[in-house]
Amino acid sequence: MNRTSRLLTSLLLAGAVVGLTAGCGRRETAVDRGNRDGVLHFSIGAEPADLDPQTVTGTGDAKIIQSLFDPLVTFEPGTLAPAPALAERWEVSSDGLTYTFFLRAGARWSNGDPVTAQDCVDSWRRILTPALGAEYAYFLYLLRGAEAFHKGRTTDFSTVGVRAADARTLVVTLGYPAPYFLQILLNSPWRPVHTRSIAARGGVTDRGTKWTLPGALVSSGPFVLKEWSINRRVVVEKSPTYWDQANVRLTAIHFYPTDNIEAEERAFRTGQLHVTWALPLSKVLPLEREKSPSLRADPLLETYFLRLNVRRPPLDDVRIRRALALSIDRETLAGRILPGGRRPAATFIPPFLAGYTPPERRAYDPEEARRLLVEAGYPRGAGLPPIELLYNNSDILRLVGEALQQMWHRELGVEIRLMNQERKTVFASRRAGDYQTVLGSWTADYLDATTFLDMWRSDSGNNQTGWSDPAYDALCDRANTLVDPVARAAVLAEAERRVLDAAPIVPVYFNTHVYLLHPAVKGWQPTPMDHTDYRSVSIQP
Repeated sequence: MNRTSRLLTSLLLAGAVVGLTAGCGRRETAVDRGNRDGVLHFSIGAEPADLDPQTVTGTGDAKIIQSLFDPLVTFEPGTLAPAPALAERWEVSSDGLTYTFFLRAGARWSNGDPVTAQDCVDSWRRILTPALGAEYAYFLYLLRGAEAFHKGRTTDFSTVGVRAADARTLVVTLGYPAPYFLQILLNSPWRPVHTRSIAARGGVTDRGTKWTLPGALVSSGPFVLKEWSINRRVVVEKSPTYWDQANVRLTAIHFYPTDNIEAEERAFRTGQLHVTWALPLSKVLPLEREKSPSLRADPLLETYFLRLNVRRPPLDDVRIRRALALSIDRETLAGRILPGGRRPAATFIPPFLAGYTPPERRAYDPEEARRLLVEAGYPRGAGLPPIELLYNNSDILRLVGEALQQMWHRELGVEIRLMNQERKTVFASRRAGDYQTVLGSWTADYLDATTFLDMWRSDSGNNQTGWSDPAYDALCDRANTLVDPVARAAVLAEAERRVLDAAPIVPVYFNTHVYLLHPAVKGWQPTPMDHTDYRSVSIQP
């Protein structure tokens, strides 16, 4: 068994031997104790890479970050309208370029320090400092002068559009109007960090120092870090210094790293989890038929796709990349292999993002795919070396990888070698360019097409394909100057067409979040960007 399977087996055994109720009654489970004590037991998919909001990239990592670090602005569940968090109010200039945030007097770090405007300035300086190597640094290019600072064209941070007017007033100046700016502040890279405590554990821009460990991590959110046992669990407890602690109903959250969804489902069934990360595909249809109250299939703005490393032969040839893209039967993959409302993805951006229409695509054309392979000099795959397909420890990704392997062999005669690694290792391989093709996903960070398209800019830390196209960058830059939403959407659609034609990425399917939620959990209000506001969550047996 791998480490995660051993963890979940331990959970199951623990539930069988501890917590006997009075007399000969049913044995008390972790969920029973959680229901009584207000402790949520939550599976998060994989071991966290880190708990640094400015360097993590995984969705499961973000679930923990959202419990520990407060944003300047949060959202109203249901409407997704901006709502006060660390900032009690804000003002926007008439030209949409200047945002003035007024921080609440009661905002405190977990060590008792007040959260100040200078903390925000120092945090954003940290993520924009090249030495940190933050993949999401480009998120902050919205700020006037941020790109120039991050790329080393200036070392004067005063040229960046953020300043502390006083201890509780933060003035932010954008380089161009961005109507989604308040939404983007929800994301981990924008959440302020306590740079003084980071510096006490090493260089403020050093990655992987011990500032994110229990006893060292200073946070601003509704919970504080109490335990991080590698490959076992992360425990956060209600913060006594949080400005809105009176409305936080949970006393603690136990996050469990899991990559075996069969064992995860058994842990839920035996009372060890309130929330699973995913659900075995074999369980979806039976639970749908019995109308299980625990089954959830939440809509997401999330695309599963392939990165193709254009620096590695034979994928440096666009014809081979296009052949691979055109020989995937997405209808079969999404409709028959992956139940739960998933949809085939002909484009990278989901077609249900308001205000944007993706370009028309013919996604499945095996005859054209074979023609391209012949043109590239590999008829029916003859002479083409095997291509490696990398994915992390996920049963669903394994099924997708096996389906792609079969489709590419059937349609093209191409031999595919499947390789799976732990998620941390996959991320490291991707960053280093040490792969040929890799399966992954992208979830929208805000409700605008640029959350998908900015990834493929030449300077994006999340590109990681080796593909660079000045014309694509120019289209994205032009879209930022356009006020007319129709004209802007047309330019962005042309940019998407360009990256799809070049095929450094291959969309596969649009995801839904299919998982199990215990009926005792109330106030669970997910968003299409998969953000969670734990303040609204409670447990009512």
